[in-house]
Amino acid sequence: MEAYVITGASKGIGLALSKQLTQAGHQVIGIARSKPADWTGHVFITHNLIDMDRISGIMASAINEIPQDVTAITLVNNAGTIEPIGFAASAQPEELAASISLNLVAPMALSAAFLRETKPGRAKRRIVNISSGAGRKHIAGWSAYCTGKAGLDHYTACVDAEYPDVKAVSVAPGIIDTAMQETIRNSGEEDFPQLEHFRDYKRSGKLSSPEETAAGLIALMQRPDFEELPVVLDLRELPQ
Repeated sequence: MEAYVITGASKGIGLALSKQLTQAGHQVIGIARSKPADWTGHVFITHNLIDMDRISGIMASAINEIPQDVTAITLVNNAGTIEPIGFAASAQPEELAASISLNLVAPMALSAAFLRETKPGRAKRRIVNISSGAGRKHIAGWSAYCTGKAGLDHYTACVDAEYPDVKAVSVAPGIIDTAMQETIRNSGEEDFPQLEHFRDYKRSGKLSSPEETAAGLIALMQRPDFEELPVVLDLRELPQ
């Protein structure tokens, strides 16, 4: 049995991942602002990750729930936000702070607490950060999101270099049919010039489902060569 600590576990990819891992017999600890009615995992911790003060304590509580005989412990930093959408001059300081806090600072703080609370030798330690192709290109109207995800990619590479016994990866999962995509489609073309492209993804059925994406992430984490994979990955372009 393996153990997974998953943020953003109340909906979308996080909830689908939690359900599939639980069904496979693994222990799942979810973290999100609200507990979903159909939660099936082991433990759910209600917390808004923009509030940094409790992160160390929350991670300590999560790790304390994990049995000693697990073969691997994985932190999945999945929670994130696309907002604010708009050109750089339109963003307000509080919006930028919230975006970078959730997309970058919270995963950094959670990873730091995870590394402190888990001990080398007990079980394999893994950190899987859910990034985005937006962190690897510039997209007009998404400056805050692109910046946060680019930082997450680079932070992941630093952690992987610092801790030889920890495998860290930053994974772009593709374009998924989640609430984030709905937020994008409801934005304005003056704020996001690629708006019609993203509306067309929905109309033409080009969006992956959270369930499909969760299955792909599980297959990634269970690969025999997971430890040898590059740090920065795209789920759609994995080496075979």
